[in-house]
Amino acid sequence: MSLFHSKVYGIVQGVGFRPFVDRLAARFHILGSVCNKGPYVEIFAQGEPAAVRDFLAAIEKEPPERAAILKMDTEVLDAPERYTSFSIIDSAKERGDIFVSPDIATCDKCRAELFDKSDRRYLHPFINCTACGPRLTILDAMPYDRERTSMGEFPMCPDCRAEYTSPETRRYDAQPVCCNDCGPEVYIIGEESCRGAAAITRTRQVLSQGGIVAIKGIGGFHLACDATNEEAIQRLRKLKHRPVKPFAVMLRDMAAVHRECQLEYGQEEMLTGHQKPILLLQRKAEGLLCDAVSPGNPKVGVMLPYAPVQLLLFDYPDGVTMPDALIMTSGNPAGAPICRDDKGAVEALSGFTDLMLSHNRKIRIRADDTVMDWLDGKPYMIRRSRGFAPLPFMVSKDLQGQVLGIGGELKNTFCVGSNNIFYPSPYVGDMSDLRTMEALRETIGRLTELLENEPTLVACDLHPRYNTVTIAKELGLPLFPVQHHYAHILSCMAENDHDKPVIGVSFDGTGYGTDGTIWGGEILQADFTSFTRLGHIRPFLQTGGDKASVEGWRIAVSMLYGLYNDQAKVREITQQLALCPEKDLAAQFFMADNHVNAIKSTSAGRLYDAVSAILDIRKASTFEGEASMYLEFAAERYLAAQGIIPQTIALDKSAPAICRLDLSKADGSIILATDKLFCYLLTERLRGTSPDKLAYLFHAGLAACISNACEKAREQTGLSTCALSGGVFQNHLLVTLVKNELKAKGFNVLLHSLIPPNDGGICLGQAVAAMVHLNQ
Repeated sequence: MSLFHSKVYGIVQGVGFRPFVDRLAARFHILGSVCNKGPYVEIFAQGEPAAVRDFLAAIEKEPPERAAILKMDTEVLDAPERYTSFSIIDSAKERGDIFVSPDIATCDKCRAELFDKSDRRYLHPFINCTACGPRLTILDAMPYDRERTSMGEFPMCPDCRAEYTSPETRRYDAQPVCCNDCGPEVYIIGEESCRGAAAITRTRQVLSQGGIVAIKGIGGFHLACDATNEEAIQRLRKLKHRPVKPFAVMLRDMAAVHRECQLEYGQEEMLTGHQKPILLLQRKAEGLLCDAVSPGNPKVGVMLPYAPVQLLLFDYPDGVTMPDALIMTSGNPAGAPICRDDKGAVEALSGFTDLMLSHNRKIRIRADDTVMDWLDGKPYMIRRSRGFAPLPFMVSKDLQGQVLGIGGELKNTFCVGSNNIFYPSPYVGDMSDLRTMEALRETIGRLTELLENEPTLVACDLHPRYNTVTIAKELGLPLFPVQHHYAHILSCMAENDHDKPVIGVSFDGTGYGTDGTIWGGEILQADFTSFTRLGHIRPFLQTGGDKASVEGWRIAVSMLYGLYNDQAKVREITQQLALCPEKDLAAQFFMADNHVNAIKSTSAGRLYDAVSAILDIRKASTFEGEASMYLEFAAERYLAAQGIIPQTIALDKSAPAICRLDLSKADGSIILATDKLFCYLLTERLRGTSPDKLAYLFHAGLAACISNACEKAREQTGLSTCALSGGVFQNHLLVTLVKNELKAKGFNVLLHSLIPPNDGGICLGQAVAAMVHLNQ
């Protein structure tokens, strides 16, 4: 008999790992113990050496479906026999790298029990087992045990206790286990007598009659209404001041998904898996969803029910006829974090709703829904949150220490770094709202405590007036400012575990540059320690202050004035294109001439806004990225009308010739000829060329500019790996054109997948930069 000692690292908390090990031990006739240490699960395995090795191999090969083993360290102990049985022993907290499971969607077995009249959890809104249920959002501390979760307030009944302690059940050691007799309860806020079944029926009645309901889920409240009811959706849009931004839709089942959407290979598996994100899918024209769900948008964000109460909203034995499609959008006012408790919901959402369905299980950490697109047969993340956060990313570089990357001002997430492991947080939101700032402070405190992380260095943006920088300073720790676009490239490198130098193409809205100007269309040489700005798009004057980021016509006028330097000429073109009233034009001239509310900019996002304005697609935006999004749709309409698939386009045959002339070099920088591209599009627009065609030619021209710039950068640096990051690369058409062209020229191309290319991903880059700095 031999005694082996193993430490298993990864997502091995809250996924039934210890019961799984216990059952394997019985199968292989192993004696010993398994214990949750917090950072890892510890196993002592005593038996015949061959049997123990088979037992340990089975742990790695056959883990629970929700587990993720990152590494397993095993040693043979020179010790006498000490065990007479195998047992799960009490958790013993220990310091080290922590792996916290995200919240897991209701599994198929629990779903079957939920609707089984003979099951004692029939219609229980909080049914769960070791393979599903809340995790991060109810967690107070590690190790993951019931008393350290918000389920600790609900003592188990004798039947649940028996299942919890029996290795033969699916709920053996399942921390959130409960039933109708001992679990949380749903109720209608403000109607104390309307609880349980009555509350669910009342909610279904209101939804079926065209009403709007706030519904508390796993990570916060949603606002819900019938997605096939135009009047209900338009009312929600008016109440939420959200005229065109797409709403997410929850569909009852895959039959409804197939009716409404076209699916690519792999998308159904993602939709039905245990993470259940919102996935952007191509809409079918013959579907039942109202146009108002996502106006003028060929895609719709779809998810399936992932919590028991959501399953019950669609199916309940009360005679109410429900639609099989519900709007399910985040329950928050614009700019504020998602509401997570009754007080916050009443204060923030009362004006939006006819009813509020809540429950008495506390949410410790907010977790908005994850949103992802699909690129090259795999996820292309837009917002990383429920189901994914705080799953960590690991880099191979040997690093030691603890840091915090506080994230960006928009789409904020933060990242906790521990040695070579980096944990991005759930989505927090935009920092323009005081409530979101407070949510960031609170979530940083809770997640660093859960992960037993005590940062010694805080990475933040270079911009001195960002609210995230203010919060970083409040922590009282040394600050490590990281330039915004460099952080984007580092995030892409870290996700791909690539620590060699790259040519970084960082295209987004705006970021504070090292020269005090606005950057946003950058070509960088970057590695984990530093970067050099090799080039950028042609600079232009960005006038209008904060309004310029939402009113693209201002950027268009400014670029016109920069091209012609002739007020009469610009006035004439502005009138032809109906860009703005005369009084606004005069103000633009004044700001440009006197350098008032005017700053030099290389923002690719603002370039998109200007082109969208001159093509009369969007002159102003009601949400971030609207102008560029609809510009992409116009380009895709043109390609579809021509029967062209973007992946097959050769840029040397489709890009405007002006973009292939040269990349002039000024002051040592590679300058992308975006001014020539803008001028070309303007000329063609005034000639009457179709806006849809010009929208495509803009994308093709910009892709040609980027690929040419990367060739020049390769000549200068000898590098052949490009990393593409920044919010502009959420654009499917652009990222496809650039990627294909670069690969055709022999480049290795790094793209994002599970970290967003937008500002929701820069926290990872910040944290990596801080950790590397700490280790120099």
